[in-house]
Amino acid sequence: MTAKDAPPPLPEPLLVPVADSHTHLDMQSGTVEEALTKAAAVGVTTVVQVGCDIKGSQWAAETAAAHENVYAAVALHPNEAPRIVLGDPDGWSRQGAREAGGDAALDDALTEIERLAALPYVRAVGETGLDYFRTGPEGMAAQERSFRAHIEIAKRQGKALVIHDREAHADVLRVLDEEGAPERTVFHCYSGDAEMAEICAAKGYYMSFAGNVTFKNAQPLRDALAVAPLDRVLVETDAPFLTPAPYRGRPNAPYLIPVTVRAMAAVRGIAEEELAEALAVNTARAFDY
Repeated sequence: MTAKDAPPPLPEPLLVPVADSHTHLDMQSGTVEEALTKAAAVGVTTVVQVGCDIKGSQWAAETAAAHENVYAAVALHPNEAPRIVLGDPDGWSRQGAREAGGDAALDDALTEIERLAALPYVRAVGETGLDYFRTGPEGMAAQERSFRAHIEIAKRQGKALVIHDREAHADVLRVLDEEGAPERTVFHCYSGDAEMAEICAAKGYYMSFAGNVTFKNAQPLRDALAVAPLDRVLVETDAPFLTPAPYRGRPNAPYLIPVTVRAMAAVRGIAEEELAEALAVNTARAFDY
């Protein structure tokens, strides 16, 4: 194992326990039990496991049912919807190459997401939204149709909505306005600027900050964190992605949340305990546990 692949060391534990509001345990090495034990050892006592496709969402629901401190979010990721409709000839996703299934296949997939969303340990519908980084113009219609359907599922089932917004801020906000956002809406891995944070705050949306808030080039994110209302801020890993500095590029996991919490507290100019208390309360409120 090279230094680049080596898991970072355990940080100093947080004195006030918090939740990782967005993680992908199924994409991390080691067992779920190992990940939860390491996380709990540093004060990360709850995790929200997020599905990105049918198999991943089923796994998230099963994992949440089996573990007391795990809650699930279920969805078709914005990049998954066009793959279902248009096919995935190069097999970029975890399912490998797929034939085009058209709108009927998307409807079938959404029916399964709604079935999962009704389960008690599933506390959110997501991650859904729009991604203009990886999906080109040909996939936008499928992506938006899927996003609108997920908003409706969240509202019908009384669950939180978890949003993936990549290079699509204006359209994500527009669709939420047009459909009417669920009562609890979370911008996962918040990627907007301070101006957008003020729009989100006015609408009561939660903003979840990931390890990229620690990156040198992420001043707009820190500016957004500085103006976001304290009762609307969450923390997440999005592990195995977005490992916080100084471990950027190495595998991320829920136990690294304290690194991001400390960086966030520094941006806000408050004690880490004060921030951690707010994060714990906010996450429980956002995901209704």
